[in-house]
Amino acid sequence: MSATLYDKIGGQPTIEKVVDDLHKRILADGSVNQFFAKTDMAKQRGHFIAFLSQLLEGPKQYAGRPMDKTHAGMSVQPQHFDAVAKHLSEAMATIGVAADDISAAIARVSNVKGAILNK
Repeated sequence: MSATLYDKIGGQPTIEKVVDDLHKRILADGSVNQFFAKTDMAKQRGHFIAFLSQLLEGPKQYAGRPMDKTHAGMSVQPQHFDAVAKHLSEAMATIGVAADDISAAIARVSNVKGAILNK
């Protein structure tokens, strides 16, 4: 049996480091940080770690709302999604995730783009 993408990138410890780096990047980016202005980032961290872990074939521990409901009324546009995806890619690269695994992870994240954009 082949390793899951979650296992290939280093599992939970790597996901946690990636999410921490991602949040720093998002909060420093004036094009997207307004979406997180009233967000409890500690709670968001837990949700995003669980969501990303599950999306990458790790433990199914995400218990948050569906992406369309979470992002309803936020007016997230394609350029906002793309900026966060770029930050995610850069965070993964910084942590040392292999380029092929980053591409595979971003492809999986892109599968939820329509729900996040409510389209």
